[in-house]
Amino acid sequence: MLHASNLGVRHGFFGRTGGVSSGIYASLNCGPGSGDDRASVTENRRRVSQAMRGAKLLTLYQIHSAEAVVVTEPWEQGPQADALATDVPGLALGILTADCAPVLFADVEAGVIGAAHAGWKGAVGGVTDSAIAAMERLGARRERIAAAIGPCICQANYETGPEFRERFDARFFAGRHFDLEAYVAERLAKAGIANVERIAACTYAREDDFFSFRRATHRGENDYGRQVSAIVLAN
Repeated sequence: MLHASNLGVRHGFFGRTGGVSSGIYASLNCGPGSGDDRASVTENRRRVSQAMRGAKLLTLYQIHSAEAVVVTEPWEQGPQADALATDVPGLALGILTADCAPVLFADVEAGVIGAAHAGWKGAVGGVTDSAIAAMERLGARRERIAAAIGPCICQANYETGPEFRERFDARFFAGRHFDLEAYVAERLAKAGIANVERIAACTYAREDDFFSFRRATHRGENDYGRQVSAIVLAN
């Protein structure tokens, strides 16, 4: 688990360790959409909430879109979207991933935070732009927003077909391998986000630390766990 706090904002990029799940889901699987035991997922999410100082962990029904929602109160089941923003303290905005890039945002001065699920479809569709726009509706200003791109699949392990390459600039490829993190970072820069941190941790390569959809697929496993990244305003 990676944690940080700064001036009333706390965030964490949680890996796969520290939970109660077993087998292919071992151990901090936070994905309710997985085939894992529901009680185990609930306990894992409770542990994340505890690490976020008791904040209510909120996640979405992610659909690889550019949809963003503004969160004003807790929910039990999130809407279909891939980004969210809030100015309400105590609500931990969570993004579930297993190779896609989680992006966390904060405008500390405005007291506004955001989070986005940036797989290639969402990234090219503008999900990070949607997250920033949702934050601005709450009073954030993009020149003050800081962003962090969390663990995701690295270029060396992200091989794609020729039809995929047609969607992106050649600068993001080494042969047939796509650099998702670099593409997301450039989208943020073009949106006016000057303060961007890149964690540079590969979910595919670091099996002990992270779940990976692509690694599970290559092994013929029938499912995979999801790690969570979360950010919260302090109460």
